[in-house]
Amino acid sequence: MMVAEALIERADLQKRVEQLRQRIETNARYQEGEEPSEDAATLLRECGDVLVQLRRVVTAINLTNATTTVADGRTLTELLAEREALRARHSVLVAAAAAASGSGHGYRQMRSELRQIAALPVAEVRREADQVARELRVLDVLVQRTNWEAVLVEV
Repeated sequence: MMVAEALIERADLQKRVEQLRQRIETNARYQEGEEPSEDAATLLRECGDVLVQLRRVVTAINLTNATTTVADGRTLTELLAEREALRARHSVLVAAAAAASGSGHGYRQMRSELRQIAALPVAEVRREADQVARELRVLDVLVQRTNWEAVLVEV
């Protein structure tokens, strides 16, 4: 199995756990004289089984990420950490540019009010955000390609 396939399986298992959690909550109590639509104890056991599968898949993904390297010698784990940092940087830059430009505040300044002045060079911050977005796209392509090429470690 490839890492990308394991990531799809992980997402499916996470959705299944959430669905089971909701069904357990719905059926954990019922009114006297009525029967619950499902047995909460059975659902709880089923959820436990799914969580065991999820743990196995996550462990295999993490071990594979830690041992899989790309051409420049970085591990997949390092690439994922870099991607997370770039996403956070991009988010901060976009928010900073928006705040400095006054967009999103939904108010208009009247002549009698004190002028608002941008504390940041908006165009420069936006250029930096665009550069980070490009780096992020390149890195994301590398991560995706590696996920489809790397064979999952057996656990």
